[in-house]
Formats: sequence, C-alpha cells, structure tokens
Amino acid sequence: MTFLRRVILPTLAILLFSTSAVADAEKVGWKELIPEGFTPPPVKPQSYYDANPEEDRQTNLDAPVVEELNGKKIRIPGYIVQLEGNADAVTEFLLVPYFGACIHVPPPPPNQIIHVTFEEGVPYEHTYDAVWIEGVIETQRTEGEIAVTGYSMAADSVEVYQ
Repeated sequence: MTFLRRVILPTLAILLFSTSAVADAEKVGWKELIPEGFTPPPVKPQSYYDANPEEDRQTNLDAPVVEELNGKKIRIPGYIVQLEGNADAVTEFLLVPYFGACIHVPPPPPNQIIHVTFEEGVPYEHTYDAVWIEGVIETQRTEGEIAVTGYSMAADSVEVYQ
C-alpha cells in the first residue's frame, strides 16, 4: 500500500494533469476572432494592388476583437510572417489566416492577425508551411512596422499543419 501511495498515485496524478493540460486548448478558426457584426474586407489578388498601389495598406485599424477570447488557451492554424529570429529559427512573428498576407497583399484587419512570440523558435524551413500554434491568446493591440494586430500570444507550441 505504501508503494501505491508514494509512487503509483502521484504518477497517475501527473499523467492525468499532463493530459488535461494538453487537451484543454480549444481549436479556434479565424472567423471566431471576428466579433458578430464586423465584416473584414475581401482579399484581392496581387494584380489588383499592382494596378492600385494607393490601396496597398492595412485598413480597418479599429477592427474590434472578441474580448471573451482573452486569456483562453487556443489552437489555431495559420501562416507565419517573420519578424525576429536567430541564425536557426524565427522567435517572433505574425500569424495570419492566408498565405501572402502582409507580404504580397496588404495586412488583414487587426482582428485577423496574432502577434506571436515563441522562445523555442520555429525552424526556418517550416516558416513557409501552414502551422498550428497553441497558447494563451490575449486581446492586446500591437503596432509594428508591418501591421497593427488585435491579438497576441506567447506560443507553447508551433507545429507544421497536417
């Protein structure tokens, strides 16, 4: 009985806690970051912005966020726009809902961009793939050189989307 109390029960408790910590991230889609009543502008092709360079800028800078998401652990897919890193990996980036956002076409509204820090870093070879990120999302506005964001996250994990 002593072995059961000293070894087995604490081990089971750790396993149960670890499993529930991983499982508690809620899968969220990009539409869930948009409050009811707000419609983001349509995504136009690069050729449109080549012909209309005056429109090649982020709009809807006052786009509202979903305050109920603040402090929730989520898992969301997206694409990386590199901001900072070291020789091996990207440690700070914008997560956007579609490939080319912020680079080939104007940034989406702030409620469609998450400013992410990931201490471990995302290897450069994965920064061109769709990824899953997981962590606690914050409704926090940041203003950077590339875009204004409505959300931020210190990611717990970043994985190639499969």
